[in-house]
Amino acid sequence: MRPHEGQPVRGGEAASADWRAYAALARMALQRQLAYRFANVSGLLTNGFFGLLRAYVLIALFGARHAGRVAGYSMGDAITYTGLTQALIAYIALWGWWDLMRSIRTGEVASDLSRPLDFFWYWCAQDFGRAAAQMLVRGLPIMAAYALVFRITLPPTPLHWLALLVTLALALFISFCWRFIVSLSAFWMQDAVGIGRMAWILVTFLSGFLMPVAFLPDWMQALMRYTFFPAMINTVVEVYLGVLSGPALPGALAAQLLWAVILYALARLVLAAGVRKLVVQGG
Repeated sequence: MRPHEGQPVRGGEAASADWRAYAALARMALQRQLAYRFANVSGLLTNGFFGLLRAYVLIALFGARHAGRVAGYSMGDAITYTGLTQALIAYIALWGWWDLMRSIRTGEVASDLSRPLDFFWYWCAQDFGRAAAQMLVRGLPIMAAYALVFRITLPPTPLHWLALLVTLALALFISFCWRFIVSLSAFWMQDAVGIGRMAWILVTFLSGFLMPVAFLPDWMQALMRYTFFPAMINTVVEVYLGVLSGPALPGALAAQLLWAVILYALARLVLAAGVRKLVVQGG
């Protein structure tokens, strides 16, 4: 029997019930993440420690160059950048997300596909709940700690604060689609962990996590702008710091939205191919 990928909507009541189910999944994922108190505290301390190291590296860079600004960033902007990127590590699951890959490897995916919910949104809802918890227990505390230690930069206008909420949601969705696609490689690979690790390394280097994209050589910036990776971190940073203003601000959000649509469509195609393979093998 073919695993069920999600029932079609049968009117307003069915759609409302589905979204209530997704909201419940997100809430349970949030509560599950909050339950790991020791892991959350240790993760927060680790992120904070390495964030401070990165901040002092950039302070040394600015001091060595005797420059007020580097590539449009003031020292305060650069310090704030390190805090933001550390705060986003757990939020976008920068260095790994194995739940779906593990589900495929163990065969639990057949049960997930049989649920009366769309498979993609079933996992997406859980990931958004996980991310909300990580923002509460790691992201916001890290930024609060930075504000106590340094004089950090804040979004310059109410419009930038509003855009920050939009770019954070789009960054998370883009990250989820990428992780979802990578995890689906387990339909074809006996051990897809290696592919996953390579994928997370790509995000680390190409998203703007290690260094602001503006600090890189022009040719590298040009290449990175043609990928979706900067939309996960660098766009969030540039919106928060006010680097993007005027027409560039909605333009950056539109580019994020475009990448979100493209990756969502790709995720659907890969999922359909993976489910066909599962059915052919008798899964």
